Amino acid sequence: MTALIIFALLAVLLLTGMPVSIALGLTVMGFLFTMTEVPMDSIALKLFTGIEKFEIMAIPFFILAGGFLTHGGVAHRMIRFASSMVGHLPGGMGLAAVLACALFASISGSSPATVAAIGSIMIPAMVKQGYPAQFGTGIVSTSGGLGILLPPSIVMVMYAVATSGMMVEGPDGAKVGTASIGQLFIAGVVPGLILALCLGATTMFRAWKLGYPRMPRATYKERWRAFMDSIWGLMLIVIVMGGIYSGVFTPTEAAAISAVYAFVIAVWVYKDVKLKDVKRIVLESAAMSAMLLYIITNAVMFAFILTSEQIPQAIAEWIVSQGMGLIVFLLFVNVLLLVIGMVMEPSGLILIMAPILFPVAMKLGMDPVHFGIMLVVNMEIGLATPPVGLNLYVASSISKLGLTEVTKSTIPWLLTGLGFLMVITFVPEVTLWLPRTMGWL
Repeated sequence: MTALIIFALLAVLLLTGMPVSIALGLTVMGFLFTMTEVPMDSIALKLFTGIEKFEIMAIPFFILAGGFLTHGGVAHRMIRFASSMVGHLPGGMGLAAVLACALFASISGSSPATVAAIGSIMIPAMVKQGYPAQFGTGIVSTSGGLGILLPPSIVMVMYAVATSGMMVEGPDGAKVGTASIGQLFIAGVVPGLILALCLGATTMFRAWKLGYPRMPRATYKERWRAFMDSIWGLMLIVIVMGGIYSGVFTPTEAAAISAVYAFVIAVWVYKDVKLKDVKRIVLESAAMSAMLLYIITNAVMFAFILTSEQIPQAIAEWIVSQGMGLIVFLLFVNVLLLVIGMVMEPSGLILIMAPILFPVAMKLGMDPVHFGIMLVVNMEIGLATPPVGLNLYVASSISKLGLTEVTKSTIPWLLTGLGFLMVITFVPEVTLWLPRTMGWL
């Protein structure tokens, strides 16, 4: 009954259009003052200790790095490199958009930023080359989702933060810990590359079927020149991910290094960002970081209330007692997240749902890393589904198409994403092979 009241109150507040952070905070405060005897001192302590985790510092640094990269010329250079490599294939510019999204996602950590940076260049260029605006918009809207699946990913950081410190019993009674940011980053590499290939295959098939134009084949000299022109941006992938995988620095330290590196190449190497623009970029990044940290703060309190009332554990026990197996549970979770993802942005959704679903998944024997990547893929699909898909709004503002038209344009690639979600859900080795091979599991 307590769980029903908490979730009903939260649902009502969200349906009013209230921001997720405020809805979470009011739910917690309303419950505290009316239905529990938890001391307010402990809530105040949890409020501050919940966001002083070292891992949370990765979020503002990755956002700042993405700000410098988005405003700089990194995206443009990566597009030139991608076009030189795959532009001669069927649907060449569409394939270049997918590849450019994958490359930019590997250094930005943000899906809307990837759509904005790549889409603002690729969608007008594709229209100029004779592609329908809907085709380019559909590609960029869905491929931009790679920004939260390919590492570094802000959503992965949030999953790690939302479940940190949770020790639950597995099916054999042994305690199961949570996934670290480093484990999640490594686990996202193979799924991210496979999804990029699947989106590229869908693009090629549709372009071949509809007879869309190709670009002239680039010479080896042109490819080399495009590669060297984009090398400074590509090196960020090597520095950040190589440093994490080799153990030279932690993901949080990698985020700080990426912010400094992005500043240097944007201001002094490529010189696309003037020193006078740095203040504006920093303030924009600070505003975005503050919004996310406010959501995290309220989500930490919400998770604390759930834990203190033993609600996730009660849900896990009930599901197990009903004889619901892992397969049925996973199907239920995917449907639930896909539906909620249509009306809630990923940050708030994963901070609310991860603490609730995580104990159940562990009780049924699921690996915490595999479960985290499955949640991230659901969030990725949610970014391209109406009515609250952020990628759709960004792509709509770029292409000047209506939201309905943009949504229709994404259908072939969304179906590809749903098929990929089933693979990720029921074939754990796709996610776990690389971190296990590298000794991280």
